Amino acid sequence: MNQYIYYLTISQNENNQNIDQIMRNLLIPRKWRHFLRIEKNILVNNKYLPLNFKVHTNDLITIKLNHVESLQQKYPASGNMPNIIYENDDILVIDKPAGQKTHPNLYETDTALNDCTSYLGYSPYIVHRLDMLTNGLLLVAKNPAVVPILNKQLIDKTLSRSYFAWIDATNDISDNGTINLPIGDDPLDMRKRMVRTDGLKAITHYQVVKKTANKILVKLQLETGRTHQIRVHLAAIGHPIIGDPLYNSNYQAGEKLQLTAYKLVFQKPFSFDKEEVLLDKKI
Repeated sequence: MNQYIYYLTISQNENNQNIDQIMRNLLIPRKWRHFLRIEKNILVNNKYLPLNFKVHTNDLITIKLNHVESLQQKYPASGNMPNIIYENDDILVIDKPAGQKTHPNLYETDTALNDCTSYLGYSPYIVHRLDMLTNGLLLVAKNPAVVPILNKQLIDKTLSRSYFAWIDATNDISDNGTINLPIGDDPLDMRKRMVRTDGLKAITHYQVVKKTANKILVKLQLETGRTHQIRVHLAAIGHPIIGDPLYNSNYQAGEKLQLTAYKLVFQKPFSFDKEEVLLDKKI
C-alpha cells in the first residue's frame, strides 16, 4: 500500500480544538483515525500527542496514512486529453462534453475517465457522475485517500453542485422554488425514471435567471443526487429541458440537452479551505 502524507497549518478558526476534533472536521474516516492513533501517525509540530491535546494557531499538523485500501477499476487510456478546469495534487475537475459517458462499461475507451487516464498516466477514482447528455464540471479523485472524504461531503450535502438549464416556456413558472418529488424507475422504459410515490426522496431547488419568448434559463441546485433528477423534476412541473430526448415530448432530432453543470463547491481534502470551481463558458 502507498503512504499518503498531508500537512496543514492550524488557522485561527481551528484554534483551541483538540486533535480528535481536528480529524473529525477533516472528515477522516473512523477506521483511519484509529490507525493514526495506534501508529502515532498524526503529529503536531512533528510530535505525537494525545488526541485530547488542543492545537493552536500556526501549529503544523502532519498526517501519514498507511491503510488506504483501493479496489479501483482500471480504465484504458483513450488517447484524448480532458478539458481541465481545476487541478491540485488530489483532484481534477474537468469539463465533460455532452454526449460523453462519465465512466466505461466493458471495453469502452472513450469516456471521461478514459480521458483522465490519458492525462494522468494511471486510472483516476470516480466521485460522482454526470448523465451522458449533460455537459459541465465533473470532479475526479487522483488518489484513493481523498475518495471517502469527498463521498462524505456528497452524503452530508456539503459538496454543492449547481446547474444551468434552458427549459420550455410553454407554461408559467415562479421565479424560484423547490421541487420535492420522489423518483423511481419507469416500469415501461428501463432507460427512464419517473416521479412515483414509492420512489426515493429527491429535492431540487431552482431560480429563474432569464426569460425569452420561448425558453427560460433556470439555475438549479441539487439536494439529492438521483439518476436523471433534474430532467425528471423539470418535466414533472411542465418545463422539460430543451433537447431532452427522454422527457421532452417536443424534442427535435439532433438537439443537444441544454443542461450544464457550472459550479462545484467543496472542502478540499485534508484542508479546512473551501474551493469554488466555476465553468467559464457561454450557457
